[in-house]
Amino acid sequence: MEYLEQRRDRVEERLRDVLDDVEPTELAAQIRHVALSGGKRVRPTVAVLVCESLGGDPADAVDYAVGIELVHNASLVIDDIIDESELRRGTPAAWAEYGHGPAIIASDGLLGEAFALFSADERAMQTVAESMVELGEGEATELIAQPANETEYMELARRKTGALFRAAAELGAIAADADPYTVEAVGTYAERVGVAFQMRDDVLDATADAETLGKPTGHDAEMERPSLVEVTELTPEEANQRARDESDAALEALATVDAPDSQSLEYLKDLAEFVVVRER
Repeated sequence: MEYLEQRRDRVEERLRDVLDDVEPTELAAQIRHVALSGGKRVRPTVAVLVCESLGGDPADAVDYAVGIELVHNASLVIDDIIDESELRRGTPAAWAEYGHGPAIIASDGLLGEAFALFSADERAMQTVAESMVELGEGEATELIAQPANETEYMELARRKTGALFRAAAELGAIAADADPYTVEAVGTYAERVGVAFQMRDDVLDATADAETLGKPTGHDAEMERPSLVEVTELTPEEANQRARDESDAALEALATVDAPDSQSLEYLKDLAEFVVVRER
């Protein structure tokens, strides 16, 4: 685990450096509240591990890793406002702590800092812009055109969660100067991991307790949101199997990448398996 912690620590250190430069101080405090309140840092870790597994210097992927985490956090701020969720990662959501207006400004600030980190590379900018279009379409779908079956749910999960996972992996490949085929392959791997991650989230919302999960549970059923369990009426066990199927597809995509055996590659494989058994 020391290997993984070293890479996460490098991302965390750079994240704090970026946030230390935010002005004015009121905005900085709000952004820090959101970005430093915990989180698994899965997406930035994917970016760094992909870069390293493809022979790149992980240091070259750190800015992209921090950027994709900031984009993710910006989306969570808006999610909590839409859901009226007062708790995020065991701490008050941004809107509950500061109010709706400041929370929205904090989300904008997070995006601004993120795109400053991507701006040095046109490919990185395009990758993230495309993922944000997908994310926005997913959020809109969830609000106004909710899926009514499993096929429609899968498309929502791909856009809402898979898109940022894909972007994280593709950014890592771009940092390693990988060829387009490899960028696409690791993107497919990560997108599948993201969809499995969302499926597991849906199961946890239906079955876990709030203290263990670190956020309110039962929201999907209460708000009639299109979770896998609510849309399909699958049992939690059946929904978990669907997530495992996505995890297996992710591993198949990763196997097509021409990358030597390495610790970073093994951790990418482990991640695909971990997302379907996690308890938080």
